[in-house]
Amino acid sequence: MNSNIEFLDYIYQNAEMGKSTISELINIVKDEPYRKNLESQLKEYNEIFNITNNKIKDTQESSKGIGTLTKITSYIMINIKTLTNKTPSHISEMLIQGSTMGIIDITKRLKQYKDATQDIKDIANRLLKFEQQNVEEMKKFL
Repeated sequence: MNSNIEFLDYIYQNAEMGKSTISELINIVKDEPYRKNLESQLKEYNEIFNITNNKIKDTQESSKGIGTLTKITSYIMINIKTLTNKTPSHISEMLIQGSTMGIIDITKRLKQYKDATQDIKDIANRLLKFEQQNVEEMKKFL
């Protein structure tokens, strides 16, 4: 697998995890304004996911996607962490932690794949900017 495909696959997996996490949280959240914020995040994760998926298909490769075990683990952790506290403040804290890890990882990947084509770096930078915006947006709910 060449480095462009590896980088695309990473972006794809990141967006897929974001979609999965936000979808699960939308089912848990009762606060309507907060739910709308999460739905907006889900929309952007979906867009990045679809763009990346189409790029991977254009190369006639297939994405690995995130594994079933990762999805199940994530689902369990979300439900455990929100079992006794479903407040926007608590969920925002969880999302800030996740987005911060994403920011760190995307930044590392941009340096690791510095020779990737510009269109792929543009998608990665879009994801990076989005994660940074998520952190700022979630701070409002702490």
